[in-house]
Amino acid sequence: MPLPLRSPGGGRLSPRAADAVVAGVVLLVVAVWTLVSARYASEPAVRTVLGWVLILIGCGALYFRRLHPVAVSVVTLLACVVYYPLSAQDGPLMIAFALALYTTAAEGRFAAAVALAAVTLLAVGLGEIRQRPGHRQIDDTSLVMLAGWLISLVAVGRAQRTRIAYLHEVEQRALAAEREQEARARQSATEERLRIAREVHDVLGHSISLINVQSGAALHRLGKGPAPEAGLATATEALEAVKATSKDALRELRATLGVLRSADEPTPTAPSASGLALLGDLAARARSAGLDVRTDVTGTPVPLPPPVDLAAYRIVQESLTNVTRHAGARTVRITLDWGTDAVRLRIADDGEGAPEGRPLGSGIRGMAERARAFGGELTARNGDDGGFLVAARLPLSRPGTTEPGTSEPGTADPSTAAPGTAHSPFKPTTPAPTASDSDASERDPR
Repeated sequence: MPLPLRSPGGGRLSPRAADAVVAGVVLLVVAVWTLVSARYASEPAVRTVLGWVLILIGCGALYFRRLHPVAVSVVTLLACVVYYPLSAQDGPLMIAFALALYTTAAEGRFAAAVALAAVTLLAVGLGEIRQRPGHRQIDDTSLVMLAGWLISLVAVGRAQRTRIAYLHEVEQRALAAEREQEARARQSATEERLRIAREVHDVLGHSISLINVQSGAALHRLGKGPAPEAGLATATEALEAVKATSKDALRELRATLGVLRSADEPTPTAPSASGLALLGDLAARARSAGLDVRTDVTGTPVPLPPPVDLAAYRIVQESLTNVTRHAGARTVRITLDWGTDAVRLRIADDGEGAPEGRPLGSGIRGMAERARAFGGELTARNGDDGGFLVAARLPLSRPGTTEPGTSEPGTADPSTAAPGTAHSPFKPTTPAPTASDSDASERDPR
């Protein structure tokens, strides 16, 4: 049972050093008391030597009291049993047994401690009963006090054991709570990094792909050697499309990375002026890359919570990016179906489709993760009539989000396009003329 002993330098003593100090202090107390008693009681030298040997054995055994608590208690008890009938000096060797008995209970050997206390009390009681009248060393009152003393030692040792176990449990719970908090913090940081990475991937992947296709188409036309007026018009059209696309990309990228610039800035639920309200602009940019984008809307549109609105927008954006980069398609049909419990998205193209047996790319995995994060689902496969098909279902509400038909305070109605928006996502748009196809990039599983 560790005692709160400290070294002269202020640090806590090691358990072995503490046991040595305790044994030395008990030996010092017993020795001083015995020397004082020797002035008033005389005995043969042999008995005196045997008495000091028993004192050394009983006090020295305390050094091992925590390693072998029961054995030390037995040794100190036997030393007392031999010492007190033998020595006339009656030194306080019982202190060693008391400390050993307390340690036995404090170290969790409660049954052994009770047994030793009971044996001690019975041995003393029987020894006194067998004495002749007038020769007893301990009267009945002293026996009762001895019983109470032994019971108190065992009870205090047991209470100390319970206290140590309780403090250990509290410490373990605190450590477990700290580890859990650190794990949650690491998980939150990882999720935030993944969210930012997904946003950056969607923004840059879509915009840079469109810029690449737009500039490639312009170079293809200019390579045919058109008239100066036609060449200038082609270059002007391509540069305007590149400027608009890069401007939108910079705006969304700035909003996505803005949270990294300020520690107390709340995490944005959506990039500035994003969501299905900008679906018309998204389709227009895809048309500038030479795609014939057609949008169909069924059902009654309702305002979506900003995270769900952004997820739907990103799914369409990533799908158009894949079509632009890999499909070699001419036509893309976007279908928006507003149901009573979910909004369903369907993006189908008439391109080459994905190679069979190839694993899905990070873009499609990111779209699927977005859908699952809100309790929805997403499938991506080759269409029955050719091309590639992305179908997603996003619930209109879930626990902890805004109910359908209501908007959060300070949140713009998604059914209203941002200023300057050319098309509303809730109204079908007429197909634009198909531009010349650019060189098709190598097909991969998106």
